[in-house]
Amino acid sequence: MKHLLLLLALSLPLMAEDWPQFLGPRRNGTYHGKDLAAQWPADGPKVLWRKKVGSGWSSAVTTGGRVVHFHRDGQQEVIECSDATSGKTLWKHTYAANYVDRFGKDNGPRATPTIIEGRVYTMGASGIVTALDFKSGKALWRVDTKKQYRSNLGFFGISCSPLVHGKHVLLNIGGENGAGIIALDINSGKLRWKTSTDNTSYSSPILATLEGKQQALFFTRAGLESVDPKTGRTLFTFPWRPTINASVNAATPIVSGNLVFISTSYGKGAALLAVKDNRTETLWARDGIMSNQYATCILHEGHLYGFHGRADGGNCELRCVELKTGKMKWSHPGLRSGTVILAGKELLILTERGELLRAPADPAAFRPTARAQILGFTVRAYPALANGLLIARDNKNLVCVDLRAAQ
Repeated sequence: MKHLLLLLALSLPLMAEDWPQFLGPRRNGTYHGKDLAAQWPADGPKVLWRKKVGSGWSSAVTTGGRVVHFHRDGQQEVIECSDATSGKTLWKHTYAANYVDRFGKDNGPRATPTIIEGRVYTMGASGIVTALDFKSGKALWRVDTKKQYRSNLGFFGISCSPLVHGKHVLLNIGGENGAGIIALDINSGKLRWKTSTDNTSYSSPILATLEGKQQALFFTRAGLESVDPKTGRTLFTFPWRPTINASVNAATPIVSGNLVFISTSYGKGAALLAVKDNRTETLWARDGIMSNQYATCILHEGHLYGFHGRADGGNCELRCVELKTGKMKWSHPGLRSGTVILAGKELLILTERGELLRAPADPAAFRPTARAQILGFTVRAYPALANGLLIARDNKNLVCVDLRAAQ
């Protein structure tokens, strides 16, 4: 009976409290699961478990009481599945990894795994795409995009978190011969379509419905590109790239109705686009307001909340900006950089120094209500929040923090 229940849990549709892919179930950084505790203890929320992990900045994902995290140990990339409440390792899958960061910073994977319909999909730092059985960790197929499509490793390796739509795994790999964006078959890894000559970026794509038409939005090295996820046909493009070569596009696009928000740093800034008839109208575009170098904003009740500025310089400010006008509501310096997710009407902010803060998502002012040190001083990956458990990592540890309301 226990075995049957596990199989059912792994095959059922994702519940709202799961966090099965980058930025959560809707890829927008929002949580709609179990209620969180109204207050934290004076010494911070309880840490359920902590475990050592290898290098990399891939975020953890979680479904059905299991956590999958992706890291590098020596000369291997490791896809590891653990029990969500105990941290006990359930299975590991490894393969040889030879990526070397040319800046000497980190050789581990950057892209976040995707769990869907009983499978796990990953993209390694050197462009190796792997499909595994979620229950057992058994490899189903593997594709080396560097060998097959001559994918571009950019400045810091490939960082596109897989997006699954129907029978396709969608990826921005920056390959040659029109393979900037590809769709691989979920069952075999075979190429189903390719499009775009754009290089890879450090952003991950999203699915969106604009004017009643479902499409996949990619923020590539060159700018925004919308494609039909079934066929790969390009629907529209919008160039948005910093003028300096030593730059990246990393934040994920944000969609509200027919509006699309994109943002980068390096003197380029952000733009709000209105989409009509597969054409874009720029509603506002400027630097100095909400320029996201790495992390993506969240959108709540018409306002963006996120880190503005250069994270690599340590001088970011947490800001609130009105989406439709680009008007800044408030700015809070001092947190350096970090990530923001939304739980109900509260912001959960994890700084690069490992401090977790909570505050109302309020355009009137930034008023943190609690803060706790949960990790060390080198945090880049987004946390996952599922069933009231926050799972986050720094450069050495993966930690599970209990934010649940008392039962």
